[in-house]
Amino acid sequence: MTTDTIEDSRRSLTGGDGIEVRWIMPEGFLELPFEADDLDELIDKLVELAQRALPGGSEEVQYEWAAMCGANYDEFMEAGVQYAGFVTTEVDGVRCTATVNVSLVDLDERAGTNPAGFIATTMRHLEMGQVDEVKLPCGPAVTCIGIRQASVDGSLTESGKDEPIWTSFIQVQIPLSNQTVLLLEMGTPTAEGWDTFSAMFAGVVKSVRFFDEHGLPLVMPG
Repeated sequence: MTTDTIEDSRRSLTGGDGIEVRWIMPEGFLELPFEADDLDELIDKLVELAQRALPGGSEEVQYEWAAMCGANYDEFMEAGVQYAGFVTTEVDGVRCTATVNVSLVDLDERAGTNPAGFIATTMRHLEMGQVDEVKLPCGPAVTCIGIRQASVDGSLTESGKDEPIWTSFIQVQIPLSNQTVLLLEMGTPTAEGWDTFSAMFAGVVKSVRFFDEHGLPLVMPG
C-alpha cells in the first residue's frame, strides 16, 4: 500500500484488489513521512518536520520531538496507518492542535452481509463512545465520538515528567468490498478547538471517494 500526494490538498492510497482511496485535506496540515529508503532517511525527514513544527524550539527540543514521533512508527505500522497529519491554529485566542490519521485494516470475518452494522454493534459493545451509522457519498459508514486518555512524554513537559492528557476524538470506519475497512480519526486535546476541528474533519470524511483499478468511481454497497 502506498500513500501519494496528488495535489497540495488531495491525498490517496491504494489497498487490496486495486481499490484506490482519495480524500482532501485542509491546508495547514503537517504530515509525518511514510516513505523512506532506510532509517537514516526517515530520521532526516522527521528532523526536518520538527524544524517546521517547532521553528522557535531549540535544536535539542526539535530532536526530542522527532525521536518521539519516530517511536510511534511501530504502532502506526501495526495499526495499518497510511497517513498521519497534524495542524496547530488559534481558536478564540487559544492555541489548539489536532491530528488526523487514516488507516486500512482487515474487516472482521464475522461481519457478514452488513459490515457497517457489525462494526457499529461491536463499537457499542466496547463502549468506545457515541456510535452512529451514517451514509456517506462513498458508501455506508460508522461514526464514533469519544474521549480517551494518553500521556505526554516528560521531555516535552515543564515538569519533566510524563503527564496525562485527555483527547477528544471522532472515528469513522468505512467497510470496503475487499474485506478491509478504511478508518479515519481526528483527535484533539484542546477543547476550545473541538467545534473547528470536528467541522474540518467532517469535510475530510465527506470528501472520501473510491476508484477501481481503471480509475472508475466506486460506491460501497449497503
